[in-house]
Amino acid sequence: MKFIPITKDSIALTLATILVLGLFVSGLFEILDYFIVKALLFLGFGSLFILALSFALRNESKKNRPEDTLQDDSH
Repeated sequence: MKFIPITKDSIALTLATILVLGLFVSGLFEILDYFIVKALLFLGFGSLFILALSFALRNESKKNRPEDTLQDDSH
């Protein structure tokens, strides 16, 4: 059993979970004011945004009905 499956949805969910947990833990231990923590969190959000954009641009549209054989619905 794989711990983290490699699919589009699981990559995005894993990164979002890590960022939210990082934000929560750094706020809990009051280290959110440090520059390196802020930089790491902003870098994480930026990489998640770039990953989402790349998946959105590579998205292929699927058609329900092929265009080769047209139906005659005039009967």
